[in-house]
Amino acid sequence: MIRLRLFGKFGDLAGERGELMVPAQGIEQVADVYRYIATVAPALHREITSPQVLVAVNQEIVPLDARVGEGDELAILPPVTGG
Repeated sequence: MIRLRLFGKFGDLAGERGELMVPAQGIEQVADVYRYIATVAPALHREITSPQVLVAVNQEIVPLDARVGEGDELAILPPVTGG
């Protein structure tokens, strides 16, 4: 399983304390996790596809083509605003 942590408004959309468990079978890249989310939580998927959204695998910011697999933690971070 891949532990998916969602922060800010993304966590609110996901419920369950802002976390989802994603089956690792068939998942090789962050983009695959996004496709999985599209099937189980379409409203969340619409929100996380903004180019300002950051993704981290094991606490390191990565692009959508980054590798991800069994036991990894993936975090989706909303855009930050402020001054």
